[in-house]
Amino acid sequence: MAPRILIVGTVPYDRQMTSRAFDSYFHTWDQNDLAQIFSNPLEPLKGHCGTLYQITDEMMLNCRRKKTTQPGSIYNYDDLKTVRESNSGSKNGLVGKLYDFGKRKFPINYLLRGLLWKKKYWCTDKLLKWADDFAPDCVFLAFSDDFFIPQIALFFAERYDVPIISCIGDDYYFNDRFSVSPFYHIYRKRYKKLIDRVFAHGGSAAYIGDKIRDKYNSEFGLDGETVYLTSEFERQPFRFVRAEAPKILYCGNIRLGRNKSLMDIAGALSEIDPSYKLTVYSNESVEKYYKELKDAPNVDYRGTVPYETVMSETADSDIVTVVEGFDKKDVDITRYSLSTKVADSLASGRFVLGYGSPECGAIEYLLKNNCGLTCTSYEELRQKLPLIINDVSFQKQAYEISERVSHEHHTLKKSNAVFEELVNKAIRNYEK
Repeated sequence: MAPRILIVGTVPYDRQMTSRAFDSYFHTWDQNDLAQIFSNPLEPLKGHCGTLYQITDEMMLNCRRKKTTQPGSIYNYDDLKTVRESNSGSKNGLVGKLYDFGKRKFPINYLLRGLLWKKKYWCTDKLLKWADDFAPDCVFLAFSDDFFIPQIALFFAERYDVPIISCIGDDYYFNDRFSVSPFYHIYRKRYKKLIDRVFAHGGSAAYIGDKIRDKYNSEFGLDGETVYLTSEFERQPFRFVRAEAPKILYCGNIRLGRNKSLMDIAGALSEIDPSYKLTVYSNESVEKYYKELKDAPNVDYRGTVPYETVMSETADSDIVTVVEGFDKKDVDITRYSLSTKVADSLASGRFVLGYGSPECGAIEYLLKNNCGLTCTSYEELRQKLPLIINDVSFQKQAYEISERVSHEHHTLKKSNAVFEELVNKAIRNYEK
């Protein structure tokens, strides 16, 4: 019998969002053994959980304004949709303003949001009854740089005297920076104190990669494991890169300097052949991040598409790109990141082009495993990019390597098995 897990994280499983990484952990779990507390204002879709409890910024504000005393919406699996038809109505007006405010990574925002999410407002009889009915054997904390997500996870772990499995993909704890703002130092001190309590409670951790695993295990005396992200992509048969009109694709986030790196790739492509284009799909809504890409002659910027379209476009492409930024502030954030984009690119069977700082987790991973062509400077990109198009033996070798790495690290069966053993071991050790 599988343990019952209470997931605490901002976003529930959604194939269109980064939370699709949950499939790497929970794919084989029975839905009746999974429940989640989340804060995203969108209505959840059918995923892994049999029941979900939604508490949003707007609900917390309404508590402050005495409009409600029992915030929270309960969703059960059978009542949920499989696909979200649109996001209309979910982020408009006050809801949208609060949600956008919460996403802004400024110290004062974290502190104000922490005040909004006081325990007395979210810890209600309604929530406690829902959680008591579920009765978890452990808590899964999808790490956050806000206060309230770790606070809620720690509260329920203490309430039921169960371990916490922390899911760590970004370095929120050690990523200090210079700042003259007193709010920054207040935030960092309070945040680290909270996370110290989380790790001291007992449990384990699931990491996105070995580099961040080694750092956190060593610092906090944890016994966590790397659980690599997996992909739904069906591997395509090998084919040569089309030299006359290669389809070169990027799908994903364009912030953190990635937009600049994509412009570099477009520039290098234009030097090979002015007709070559880089196709970019992204759900970015802020113009300052996509404007230059949209205006560039060697970029075909297409905006948001469903995940199924991303899969089909990838299958039809010749080259898929994984990019990161070069600026220190961006590198500090992505130093340990290994996104689902890496797993998808390797699983697709298409040639993988990596470009960015070698200190970024995704670029370091591609270099370490010799996947495709990975360049760490613009000069190297300009010199080596023609190799992808002209060297047939190089293309074949890259296909074979990506197939091996994908099989070794990014299969559902292997990742699910590692995670299941991690949970069972944490529960056994906690009980001792």
